[in-house]
Amino acid sequence: MRDLGIYLVNAKPILALVSRPDPLEFLRQRIVGTVRATFNEGDANAQPRGVSDEALFEKDTPIRMVHADIVGMMVGGIRGLFLQMLHPHALQGVLDFSNFRSDMHGRLSRTAHFITDTTFAHRDIAMESIERVNRIHRSVKGVLPDGSPYSATDPRTLAWVHVAEATSFLAGYMRVTRPDMPGHEQDEYYRQFAVVAAVLGADPIPTNRREAELIFRELREDLSTSPQAREVAEFVVSIKPEGAPPALQKAIVAESIALLPPFARSMLGLERPGLGAIPARAAAWGAAKTLRWAFRQS
Repeated sequence: MRDLGIYLVNAKPILALVSRPDPLEFLRQRIVGTVRATFNEGDANAQPRGVSDEALFEKDTPIRMVHADIVGMMVGGIRGLFLQMLHPHALQGVLDFSNFRSDMHGRLSRTAHFITDTTFAHRDIAMESIERVNRIHRSVKGVLPDGSPYSATDPRTLAWVHVAEATSFLAGYMRVTRPDMPGHEQDEYYRQFAVVAAVLGADPIPTNRREAELIFRELREDLSTSPQAREVAEFVVSIKPEGAPPALQKAIVAESIALLPPFARSMLGLERPGLGAIPARAAAWGAAKTLRWAFRQS
């Protein structure tokens, strides 16, 4: 149609029509730009390092499907953060070494880049990202309020951080995108994600659903509530990432809270969403579908 227009004589109306930007393409570019700006501290033109055929994981495998789903990862990421703050060692590391209150956007952005690098980028980039995190972890150590030491390199603490993330990312993906994900693909997701956790030094590490459930139950004994954990939870609920529509952010937080185990909501002083959970779920589902369309065309 576009090529045909240039050959028509006295066809200015047709030429005007075919040369006008595609409104759907304009919308798609706006959506992609907004998302990139949200995860790149305001830079809508930022480009990911690229999807590589020589990544740690093959294309079209469970970990790449789960980690490519933006809304599912946002829901799962917030759920995972809630769970991690219940571990006194992980919480104290954040309180002592993080400026999350003034730079939560930057912290979330860096986490997103780490997931992107280790899942989709060339394996050399993935390993560089992991080593960078390991270097940071080696300097994160101190003393808990009760006088006991903590360290970000402790395998058991890292195990909780990992199992909280893995169960949450998978739960978020299945909640808003693929509730009928086959069990064997869920097991494969845990097996793949375990590759990253092992290099980070976590132990024990789940490689399937059953192990994830058992390890989650075992490590739950290490958790405790505190005014600081509840304060962080309240702060996370109130954050408004730059560029993210307020309604969508509210829906994502509501979905993440709904997916928390009852014991975690109780420990953090969070209430399960009531009737508001229905429109929140619909909004999250719709946003996930829209973003898949927008990025699939890229």
